Amino acid sequence: MVHDLYILMITAGVVSLLFKLLKQPVVLGYIVAGVLVGPNLFGENLVNHENVEAWGNIGVLFVLFCIGLEFRLKNLFESGKTAAVGAITIISGMLLLGYGVGRWAELDNMNSLFLAAMLCMSSTTIVMKAIDEAGLSKARFVKGATGILILEDIVAVVLLVLLSSIAVKNSFEGVVLLKKVGVLAVTLVVWFVVGILVIPTLIRKVRPYLNDETLIILSLGLCLGMVLTAEEAGFSSALGAFVMGMVLAETLESHRIEKLMSPLKNVFAAIFFVSVGMMINPSQLVLYWPSILFVSFVIIVGMITFGTLGCWWGGETMKDSMQTGFCFVQIGEFSFIIAALGSKLGVTDPVLYPIIVASSVLTTFLTPYIMKATVPCYNFLYKHSSNRLRGKIDKREQEVALAENKTSGASETKFLSHADKVQHAVRKTIITKRVVKLFYKNMSENDN
Repeated sequence: MVHDLYILMITAGVVSLLFKLLKQPVVLGYIVAGVLVGPNLFGENLVNHENVEAWGNIGVLFVLFCIGLEFRLKNLFESGKTAAVGAITIISGMLLLGYGVGRWAELDNMNSLFLAAMLCMSSTTIVMKAIDEAGLSKARFVKGATGILILEDIVAVVLLVLLSSIAVKNSFEGVVLLKKVGVLAVTLVVWFVVGILVIPTLIRKVRPYLNDETLIILSLGLCLGMVLTAEEAGFSSALGAFVMGMVLAETLESHRIEKLMSPLKNVFAAIFFVSVGMMINPSQLVLYWPSILFVSFVIIVGMITFGTLGCWWGGETMKDSMQTGFCFVQIGEFSFIIAALGSKLGVTDPVLYPIIVASSVLTTFLTPYIMKATVPCYNFLYKHSSNRLRGKIDKREQEVALAENKTSGASETKFLSHADKVQHAVRKTIITKRVVKLFYKNMSENDN
């Protein structure tokens, strides 16, 4: 086991360093490292695949736990309509497009469904890193893009649960699926509400005794406890890890937990991506390169189209809408997780896995270059659009600018107004005013 870990870490470290020097995402370096140590390149396994898979499964939990830690309900409220309409448009549009591509390629329903799920999620990590490296962190469109990514992460976890259920039964039954969605929705609400009421209060009371060591052990214990709870309830372990991350994100110690979890997450996430690379057969990439190019083309065109339309319909300016759409032109960690799930359950065609991973690598590589094309494409669209469309673009720009001036510095007041409305609505119900106040206190305390 130590030998396996040594081979993994040294290979991943050297290759990722090379990719860093080439200014490419280290995730791609981990995947390439997996190809190097896997059985498909040199014809033999340099590491024990079962050990790597076990560590990779732990890595998935830590990745989802940390994604949950980055979730802020306040940020979701602030992005509001843009996040909701944008996420719905992108996810539904890419699901339909992905399923249609699968059926056109003569895949069966199960393979087409998994393909659709793999194509509908952008990579939060890669998008935010690309935005940061492009110096656009303070740009106006980032808030809406962040809200969309948050909702995509939530939907991705839900899709993992639903796909697991469909794959195990090997059938797609509408009534059963709706029932599963209902049960899942109720379970999520109960877990989140109870967690917000209990855990932040508990951590606040024991805060004076929490050093870094105690805090990280307590956080991991809560995470794994929720993982076991999710499994006992018949849901995936990933759901439990994500929910506990969301709950701890609303505590005073959320940023501290993120900082403490970062090294642990990086290690196990690297192992997970290496395990992804180990399943890639380079000869298949050569054999299926037309499919890889086609899927990559579908991802890029689909994300730009649905991302731009969704943000435009959500009230953004055309330029901001296009900037968001041009950022979302890749698939990432959730696509890998869904692909690995399909392979593990044996319900997807083995060819699908390397095509998806290769498409992710290609689209990730192209993301910074596509982002740079946003302004020229916007200028071209504006210059060649009809007078009617140009008038709408100008009017929206004026409306957004005016709204920004009116609401500057009022986001906190807007967030608290939501709390006041809910408190007023439930004041005379069985939920006491004190409990509701506690809920909203715990939701916003980490920003104080």
